[in-house]
Amino acid sequence: MRVLISCGEPSGDLYAGALAAELRARVPSIEIAGFGGPRLRAAGASLLGDFTGLTVTGLTEALRVLPRSYAMYRRLVGWAREHRPDVFVPIDFPDFNFRVMAALRRVGIPVVYYVSPQLWAWRPRRMETMRRSVDRVLVIFPFEAPLYERAGIDVRFVGHPLVDLARGQQPRPAFLRGLGLNPDAPTVALLPGSRPSELRHIAPGMAAALPLIAARVPNVQFVVAAAPGVSDALLAPLVGRGLSPLDSARGDPELVEGSGARPTIVVVRDRADDVLAAADVVVTASGTATVQAALHERPMIVVYRLSPLTYAIGKPFVRVSMYAMPNLVAGTAIVPELIQEAFTPERVAAEVVDLLTNPARYAGMQERLRQVRGAFGEAGASGRAADAVLEVAARHARGATPA
Repeated sequence: MRVLISCGEPSGDLYAGALAAELRARVPSIEIAGFGGPRLRAAGASLLGDFTGLTVTGLTEALRVLPRSYAMYRRLVGWAREHRPDVFVPIDFPDFNFRVMAALRRVGIPVVYYVSPQLWAWRPRRMETMRRSVDRVLVIFPFEAPLYERAGIDVRFVGHPLVDLARGQQPRPAFLRGLGLNPDAPTVALLPGSRPSELRHIAPGMAAALPLIAARVPNVQFVVAAAPGVSDALLAPLVGRGLSPLDSARGDPELVEGSGARPTIVVVRDRADDVLAAADVVVTASGTATVQAALHERPMIVVYRLSPLTYAIGKPFVRVSMYAMPNLVAGTAIVPELIQEAFTPERVAAEVVDLLTNPARYAGMQERLRQVRGAFGEAGASGRAADAVLEVAARHARGATPA
């Protein structure tokens, strides 16, 4: 049996790696090829391409990587035509994966879309593309399944793979002491995003808030959860200049004038769950990290900023009034969202300080996040996804016509 997987960013690579491991556990002889990153490779897949440098946010950024994206598209389609996989599994990343799946569908290769694109949030006309091109959709949020059912698409709610993956490996005291930090001091986790374009817009705003927080919360300390592959240069606004290496190193960001505070910052790479498990409060870019924080039941402030041009062009197409996944799952604003102009150092600092000094608000948000956590499904999502993929692949291997 042969499977082709395509993911285009670190969160998708996390899910792809877990899926590939479950596929191999069920079918040891399975051949897995794909477009992805280090986790997919570590799970035994043969990578046809790495997404490093192709994951961007914004119109101008997307135009710059278009030639490389097209070359990757041709490589995947060419490989599939030659090797005839029994199933193609695109994972999120719709602007790229939609084109690949349409091409493979035309040559009779079945498609199981895992971690479906957020059609309910924007560009809903893509539902028709999904209906034409997929054999099955595997969704990770419960409210998504009825949308596909109404469109006549075979859909399975498998639960969120992070329920299994989002677990801290070390108790807070051991983890913080290992970083040279005080386990008893207030600890704020910073997750500025994984895409270079995200970090350029988000990291400076986060950094400017830190001295403001430190001036009002004695002994506060900050831990940056850096995504795999993020360069030191992109993290420089958060940790100051001239610091090398950044891993597990302390730095003093430039002071905000008049603050008189020198924040303590440590950067940790590829250990977001340990960072979240050890944190009191989280400041995070909107995206997968909000789910991770919710699974750890950590009160959070969600921030995001795009280039003014990208935001102005895209905003009319957005169909939701909230962006953070915990809020969307709850159907109400339980965590603050500071988006675009609302994302200022002063607003971030005010929210963090209030959560650290207002026990009633902290406990209330934590309880609501505990309720949201249950909506992400039971453990075993990657295994259920593997079973659903193998069912379609086996049907194709037997020579059945794709549904």
